[in-house]
Amino acid sequence: MELAGIFHHPFSADAYVYDKETMHLKLRTKKKDIAEVLLIWGDPYLFKKNESGEYHWQYEQLTMTKVTETEAHDYWFAEVRPPHRRLQYAFLLTDLDGNHIFYGGRGFYPPNEDTLNVPDYYFKFPFMHGTDMFKAPEWVKSTVWYQIFPERFANGNPDISPKNALPWGSKDPGVNDFFGGDLQGIIDHLDYLSDLGINGIYLTPIFEAPSNHKYDTIDYFAIDPHFGDKETFRKLVKEAHKRGIRIMLDAVFNHIGKNSKQWQDVLKNEENSIYKDWFHIHSFPVREGENGNIDGQDTLSFDTFAFTTSMPKLNTANPEVQKYLLDIATYWIREFDIDGWRLDVANEVDHTFWKTFHQMVVKEKPDLFILGEIWHDSWPWLLGDEFHSVMNYPFTQTISEYFVEEKISAEKMMYSINQQFMHYMKSNNEVLFNMLDSHDTPRILTKCGGDKQKAKLALAFMFAHTGTPCIYYGTEVGIDGGADPLCRKCMVWEEDKQDHDMLTFMKKLIRFRKDYQSTLTYGDLIWLKNENDKEVICFLRKDKNHTLLFAFNRSAAEQSIPWSDLNVDNSNSVKNIWENKPVQEDILVLAPKQFTILEIIN
Repeated sequence: MELAGIFHHPFSADAYVYDKETMHLKLRTKKKDIAEVLLIWGDPYLFKKNESGEYHWQYEQLTMTKVTETEAHDYWFAEVRPPHRRLQYAFLLTDLDGNHIFYGGRGFYPPNEDTLNVPDYYFKFPFMHGTDMFKAPEWVKSTVWYQIFPERFANGNPDISPKNALPWGSKDPGVNDFFGGDLQGIIDHLDYLSDLGINGIYLTPIFEAPSNHKYDTIDYFAIDPHFGDKETFRKLVKEAHKRGIRIMLDAVFNHIGKNSKQWQDVLKNEENSIYKDWFHIHSFPVREGENGNIDGQDTLSFDTFAFTTSMPKLNTANPEVQKYLLDIATYWIREFDIDGWRLDVANEVDHTFWKTFHQMVVKEKPDLFILGEIWHDSWPWLLGDEFHSVMNYPFTQTISEYFVEEKISAEKMMYSINQQFMHYMKSNNEVLFNMLDSHDTPRILTKCGGDKQKAKLALAFMFAHTGTPCIYYGTEVGIDGGADPLCRKCMVWEEDKQDHDMLTFMKKLIRFRKDYQSTLTYGDLIWLKNENDKEVICFLRKDKNHTLLFAFNRSAAEQSIPWSDLNVDNSNSVKNIWENKPVQEDILVLAPKQFTILEIIN
């Protein structure tokens, strides 16, 4: 038994309150080292006198389930419902040779009566406080998001377009180009989005700023005049809500634009500015335009987003900055009834600020959704007192490595996804923001080298997993584009230029997601290995109502999979729910670069 491979961390993704009555417990062990794990658990205050008059702690035993594996580890899981919401627990492990070990809060001990009956040896979860429990808005789990870059979606009011706006879609976008997209353009196409199946819109920044992307904010309390005004935005929210569509805005609280009154005051008054402590300034005079690595020399005189001097970093530890940003956050909720905030560069803002932010916005609107832009493991932000979700870029990258770049095996993909899910609580995973591309990345069709079938495989795989899916505007009509600024092309509205096959596919995929939302959110993920698992990946999504089988063939050749490889026998009734037809073949045949979705009925 490899003790170094055994790990459990209380008060983490290994031990947490899932709902008001339920605790989830996980244990990690070395791969293929442990045959069985018993969870020993009970109320820490429950003692009973035996025949000898001695008091012994009363515990229950529960066999844990091995739920997943990675290259190096197995993961075991148990769900318990402590009657009094107090928990004391430990693990009794048995290896493949029949050896036993007791593992508790003080480490490893022989599993005898002394260790089993002495509370000091156990892990503790003193009380299941509802206020400490991670809670995300329930509506998010059934949301299919659509990300819009407002300057490029639709021009609904040419009268407010920038004077230098180019004809719509007349060229590939440059860094500083304008085409006149605005809020009225979004309003005009809400029925289109509703017909597509969208019920959540994520808007990149709409506040006053000189750039086309608006991440260099001048005034957070003003709609950019080239996008419209507050009444137009109010109409957008109301019209979206009428159609069952939620609206999420982008908050850029890590930095502010150089044209803001605060930074301009610093440039004018230097160390005498009343706003100097709003920023991270290292020396005066502030050398605007010199930030960055110039000829190998570090010339930072103030902190910025990356080395972009047009975006000086805000000091969110400053009480005045905190009040300013929190007033902004609550204003747009209170006055316009928005449904969520997406937080830009969220990992570079201090945790103390985000905890206060969470308290303020949830107080203003209890079911408001808080999404952080973080590109890496985000456990510290998902404890329940900061964000509800993060942009799940590790998931994006794993899908890309398998389906798009084809540089990892199905087994490696499985291990990578398993590890990502194990990093978080199940309640986190249920609302992770899953996407394949965004305004910060090349578009999925370009990543796939223009191979539409490859893009369809990646999209279908994303929609099949736990989390809330998001598509980037135009994916559904075949828009391509490389890295910024090419990923920000104008939306194609001329029907003769749209990819109608892709549009039909996306409508079908979204409809499928909604029809089986509960299974895809809460159901177990069970990977199925097959003889050709280098090119074919198969898995089940299973709950008490449905057993769905997904099979993906990324290769350019037809693949055949015996039913025995898929845990399907002759007693099962199998229906192809993707193509809505019965399955009669003796073997599952997948055409090149195709997938299928089956429902297995026992």
